[in-house]
Amino acid sequence: MNKVTRRTEATPAQVWAVLSEGRLYGSWVVGASRIRDVDPDWPHAGARIHHSVGLWPALLDDETVSLQSKAGLLELSAAAWPFGRARIRITVEKESEGSLITMEEFVESAPLRWIPHMVQQAAMAPRLDECLARLAMLAERDTQ
Repeated sequence: MNKVTRRTEATPAQVWAVLSEGRLYGSWVVGASRIRDVDPDWPHAGARIHHSVGLWPALLDDETVSLQSKAGLLELSAAAWPFGRARIRITVEKESEGSLITMEEFVESAPLRWIPHMVQQAAMAPRLDECLARLAMLAERDTQ
C-alpha cells in the first residue's frame, strides 16, 4: 500500500466538507478530468461518483464507489479502465490547530497489480502527494 500524509491548517470538519462534496472530486483527485454525476447520498457506503479520466478527446468514463464512510475515514474503490481498480483510504485526524490527512492507495486488480510494489510506490507517491495538496488547499480556503 502506498501511503502519504499532509498537515493542514483546516479543521477535520473543513476537510470532511470537501470530501463530502462529490462535485469537488475532480478538483482534488489527480487524473479525474470531469464529474458526470454524483449519487445524492455521497459519501455514504455504496454511493458512486461517475467521472471521466484522461485528456480530451481520449476520455474514459468510470466511477468511484464509497466502501466506508464514517467520522474521519473514507474508503473508496476507484475504477480506471483499462488499468483496473484501486482501493483508497483517507483518514482525517485532529492535530493541534488543524488536521493530519493520510491517504493510502493500493491496486486491487490486474494489469497494474502485476507491477512490483516498489515501482508502484515510486509512480504513485507523487500523484498522492498532489491529491493531498489539492485537498488541503480546498479545505483551507475558508481559514484565510
